[in-house]
Parts: sequence; structure tokens; C-alpha cells
Amino acid sequence: MQNTKILVFGRVGQVGWELRHKLACLGEVTAIDYPEIDFSKPDSIRTTVRAAEPTVIINAAAYTAVDKAESDPDLAMAINGTAPGVIAEEAKRLGTVLVHYSTDYVFDGTKQCPYVETDAPNPINVYGKTKLAGDQAIQTVGGDYLILRTSWVYGARGSNFLLTMLRLAQERAELQIVDDQIGAPTSSECIAQATANILAQLLAPAGRGIDGRSGIYNLTSTGETTWHGFAKTLLTKSSGTFGFTVPHLIPIKTSEFPRPAKRPSNSRLSCDRLKQTFGVTLPPWEEALSLVLETLAEGSSSASSKA
Repeated sequence: MQNTKILVFGRVGQVGWELRHKLACLGEVTAIDYPEIDFSKPDSIRTTVRAAEPTVIINAAAYTAVDKAESDPDLAMAINGTAPGVIAEEAKRLGTVLVHYSTDYVFDGTKQCPYVETDAPNPINVYGKTKLAGDQAIQTVGGDYLILRTSWVYGARGSNFLLTMLRLAQERAELQIVDDQIGAPTSSECIAQATANILAQLLAPAGRGIDGRSGIYNLTSTGETTWHGFAKTLLTKSSGTFGFTVPHLIPIKTSEFPRPAKRPSNSRLSCDRLKQTFGVTLPPWEEALSLVLETLAEGSSSASSKA
């Protein structure tokens, strides 16, 4: 395992940042992002992979501006749809394992229960269509790959719902939050840790490698809530620590908060296949949330003491 070379695309993203730390014990980690690499240009991707000659490639890079993608479909497709196929080609050429992250947005959200990996995708926005194109490109290339579909990603860094709510809670006395979309908030730290757990099995000296386990796996925290429920829980848990009064939270329907990109009403994903294949289960979303808030509190406390 000491000779393992792990190449991570998306160094500065929420998941990419966590991966750099969680994977350090598995081998030599090289994390790259724009402008060192241009994910919209296949030649840039090929040059980077061939120079690194990795044992494992993890693609945590993506065009994630869901609403902006509606007016910028070409760039979104280049990064989310075309680039994963190019990475998969290079991974196959090297005999390297590829781990790629996908999204619940490949589904239309009309199913009444959690989606499984074999459900037919039907994205309802440009972002979802481009991510599905990436999934399909990897599958077409083949080789050794794991496509990990997750949902409602948040963390202690970056731009996400949790950090937005914490900011708004200190600025407003009242917030309107969508309450008719259901999903499982999933922390970037949990995603990275689960990835490390899976790779530890694949890279173990006595292990059997990927051994026919290539495919799509759902990867989310357990449990479910709405965006309103998520906001209420996170603000209640953190108000005392960060010294603000919980705003009055008004539940609203998606139709009352129009955005350029449509959102699926049901983002729940069944993770049974991941558990059965790799023995990996993420904690309930409330527990994971507490850990992220603890990290934020420690960072805030450290900053205050230095000041």
C-alpha cells in the first residue's frame, strides 16, 4: 500500500479537501485543480493523468452551479459529461481504479420511495443531464470504476446550504425554507471517509481488488428530512454555540421559491447495495451534522483565541 499513488481531481472542493486528509494513510496523494488542469479540455486531462501514473484516480471535480448550468450548458457538459469519459479512458489504459461522484439529480424525483441504482434516470435540469452523461461515459469506457451517487452535500468549507443558513440566521429574523423536497443531507467528510474505507478494501495486500464490483453505488447518510427540517435542526443545534437566536422558519413549497433549474421532490437514495458489497454505511444525517458543527465550532474558537 506504501507504493499506492492516488490522484485526486478537485482539490479545493468540499469533497476534494476532505479526501486529501482521509486518504493520506492509504498512499501518496496528489490533489489537482484548476488552473493546474482544465477539465473542459481533454488534452489537459490526459497530460495530467499520464504524468502522474496513479494507482487510483478520484474525480471529485464537477460543475456544481446547478442554476447557472441552465444558461451555461456547454461548459457544464464539458466538465460533467465529457471529462469523466476522458478520465475513464486514461484510467483503463493504465489499469487504474477510477472513483467518480454522481448525484441524485440524475432522477426526476417522482418515485415515492428511495431510488436504487437500477432505476431509470430522468434528469429534469441541465446539471442532472450533464452528470448523467458523465456516468454513462464512464460505463461505456468500462474498466475498473466506482460511481458513487450522493445527495445534498454540505460541509464545513465551501459554498453549501449549511453555511448559507448559518450566515442568514445571523442576518435575518425570518427565513422561508422549502419543505416539499425530501432527501438525506450528506457531509463531505462522511463521503471522503466512506471512500477511504472502500479503497482500503480494494488496496489491501490480501484483498481481491475491485474483482467484478465495478458499478454505481448510492452513498448518502441514513435517514431523511426536508430542507426546512435540515435548517431547523442545524440552527437549533448551533444557535447557542454561535450566539444567535434561531430565526422564525416558514415552510414553503418549491413553487413559491422559483429557481432557474428544477429540483427533484424526492432525492432519497437506497444505499443497500453499498452496504452489502463493501460493508459501508454512513451515519444518520443528524449525527453527521453534529460532527460538522463541532468542527466549525472548533475553528471559530481557534480563530477567536488567536485574535
